Amino acid sequence: MSNLFLRACRGERVERVPVWFMRQAGRSLPRYRELRKTYGVLELTQTPALAAEVSIEPIERLGVDAAILFADIMLLPMAMGVDVQIVEGVGPVIAKPGPELQPFDPSRVAFLAETIKILRSKLAVPVIGFSGAPFTLASYLIEGKPSRTWLTTKKFMLERPAEWDLLMQKLSDGVIEYLKLQIAAGAQAVQLFDSWVGCLSPVQYRAQVLPHVQKIFKALGPTVPRLHFGTHTAGMLEDFANVECEVIGVDWRISLAEARKRIGNKTLQGNLDPTLLLGPWEALTQTVDHMLAEIDSKQKYIFNLGHGMLPEANDAVVKKLVDYVHTK
Repeated sequence: MSNLFLRACRGERVERVPVWFMRQAGRSLPRYRELRKTYGVLELTQTPALAAEVSIEPIERLGVDAAILFADIMLLPMAMGVDVQIVEGVGPVIAKPGPELQPFDPSRVAFLAETIKILRSKLAVPVIGFSGAPFTLASYLIEGKPSRTWLTTKKFMLERPAEWDLLMQKLSDGVIEYLKLQIAAGAQAVQLFDSWVGCLSPVQYRAQVLPHVQKIFKALGPTVPRLHFGTHTAGMLEDFANVECEVIGVDWRISLAEARKRIGNKTLQGNLDPTLLLGPWEALTQTVDHMLAEIDSKQKYIFNLGHGMLPEANDAVVKKLVDYVHTK
């Protein structure tokens, strides 16, 4: 078992920089694209043998230091009674938008445990489980589909604070049980994705979101490394890092040096702009060199993108990048 990634999560000094990528499972890789000609995204996630195959592909093709479970953040709302469809070119679409949720039903995501068990039996690198965070999940439930502004969500939060708090409580409880299920199945680290929380002000985040996130991380405990990731969080980074976790992930809108100063005694993850994978190799390596020169990259640092892998990424370039970072 290669524990480079896990050691970095826990703040130990490592011999080389560990690398993995958000959305490395799927999107840009050939086997995933081949499977998608036959299967929908949700169908793939609910078929353990295929989900495991997709999760394993980046380990074999790219040489990354951790595998992330191939799943979708909408699986949790589905396990709480929400009717979700993934619409091509749009994303998650909720049949009846609103805050109504049933208690989390673990039987509805039993396939995830099976996928994790397959991965643990076949991989020599750690397996990362994950969940969407309460705000990001709530935004999909209330908007009914992806949004660029999340106006309906913020309006709901401001005008109906008691209902908002109840929704966040229900989602937080669901996230806790969902991640505990993954850990019990063998996930060796878990990441909480708050992809859209950066649309809030620091005051809003601190008052109406942070307590629920703190509850999640405290409930999980330090059994496995806990990673907390969000985009557009530079304006609230101290608050975002004010949770009981081992790793804070950041996007490319803040320098690693600045992030290091502001996250406290935690491991830092990120923060390459994914679009650089589509540009000249020289620009990519210059950026990587600059990033790694800003911090002590051999301790409390994990190399990753500042958000998910783009479908247009060339896996040969990504493999070359992994090899390049491993030489640093």
